[in-house]
Amino acid sequence: MVNSPAIGCDVELPGCGNLPVVIRLGSFDRRNFLLPELEALLGGSGEAAGRGAADEAMAGVSGGNDFQWCFSQVKGAIDEDVAEADIISTVEFNYSGELLATGDKGGRVVIFQHEQESKNRPHLRGEYNVYSTFQSHEPEFDYLKSLEIEEKINKIRWLPQQNSAHFLLSTNDKTIKLWKISERDKRAEGYNLKDEEGRLRDPFRISSLRVPVLMPMDLMVEASPRRIFANAHTYHINSISVNSDHETYLSADDLRINLWHLEITDRSFNIVDIKPANMEELTEVITAAECHPHQCNVFVYSSSKGTIRLCDMRAAALCDRHSKFFEEPEDPSSRSFFSEIISSISDVKFSHSGRYMMTRDYLSVKVWDLNMENRPVETYQVHEYLRSKLCSLYENDCIFDKFECCWNGSDSAIMTGSYNNFFRMFDRNTRRDITLEASRESSKPRATLKPRKVSTGGKRKKDEISVDSLDFNKKILHTAWHPKENVIAVAATNNLYIFQDKIN
Repeated sequence: MVNSPAIGCDVELPGCGNLPVVIRLGSFDRRNFLLPELEALLGGSGEAAGRGAADEAMAGVSGGNDFQWCFSQVKGAIDEDVAEADIISTVEFNYSGELLATGDKGGRVVIFQHEQESKNRPHLRGEYNVYSTFQSHEPEFDYLKSLEIEEKINKIRWLPQQNSAHFLLSTNDKTIKLWKISERDKRAEGYNLKDEEGRLRDPFRISSLRVPVLMPMDLMVEASPRRIFANAHTYHINSISVNSDHETYLSADDLRINLWHLEITDRSFNIVDIKPANMEELTEVITAAECHPHQCNVFVYSSSKGTIRLCDMRAAALCDRHSKFFEEPEDPSSRSFFSEIISSISDVKFSHSGRYMMTRDYLSVKVWDLNMENRPVETYQVHEYLRSKLCSLYENDCIFDKFECCWNGSDSAIMTGSYNNFFRMFDRNTRRDITLEASRESSKPRATLKPRKVSTGGKRKKDEISVDSLDFNKKILHTAWHPKENVIAVAATNNLYIFQDKIN
């Protein structure tokens, strides 16, 4: 196991005298001056370079003239009565976007593979079809604590592909597993000690030696557990994140964050522990954690108090003392009984460039510049119209729903979910936003998604839906954006919707 917190990384942060000067220009925060080495470290230069064709297409987030979102596929049964085990609990594209994995509350992992474009249907960029399905976790029982451990898949994270096989990490509340997904299209025939049916032959009756040969067979996709990382978390695991060194990963529960080596299963390195000596003094819990996409020594974790801490593993073995602390001052005039609940951060994601990070609380999405800790540079309201409904949302427990968020491949747009099977997209360049719906009513091939609007009172327009008519049992908690193309995956209860930009 890695004994030192400095994991294969010797990049030094510039001193305090080299920090950037931030000036306010209208509604944007922009860097007036930034040293090249810090620019490279935080990905500022790569951000502009990375905004290519995908960035131009993202102008269509608002339903502009560039393109429109259209229906591609829907996976899952249409039944009205949905089994609890079939509800999708996580969605994740791999690094190339070729594979799309989903996990459900029944402990199953379903992997979809991107099929190549058909010459007969050139308007479709290719569909995702089932590639492999396997049972990742089974229900367990902790006899020492008399606690039932659910099989529900909390998170899936892909590892970068190194050979023909694919690897992914999946976790439930207590146990993390490393799975190998591989193909086999040949089988060996002509064994000396086995007959054609696989039974052992009598060695004394073998009169000649044969050389086994490989014969073609129908393609078989195998999923096999290569590592099982267990018994390291007392509380429920809420996050796993693969490090940029591709050798280690983080796992976080309510009070602790552990660092694992992918080859070592019997021990981990505890790097954050916020458990107080007296549990009655507990004031916050860890809600999410993620590794920096380029700097293997940097990670962040968010809390139920709406704060984010950035830690550097080179500073100390135990990262209880953060390097940066991100928090937006609360407006005292807007404080209410629900303020602390709705400020709890449910997800945190670094941008692909590593320059920014995004957090999701109950009502909004915020984008933070890693150089500016006192406030976010961008704030997007997801469903502000629900502020007046917080009391009823508290009574039906919806106020505790944990919505995730994701970046597009060029970091120019972000996506997150809402209720009534609505999901929201925000264009960071134009500041435009759009609300779309994952519905079987618009699930005809190439059907264009129409923007939806919610009426908050007064006279309701024709295409608007009243806030009182929203179905809070239909919610989009999990979304994923293809890393290279304008293809998105949206989990709506037991259905997986896939949308793409419409090619005219």
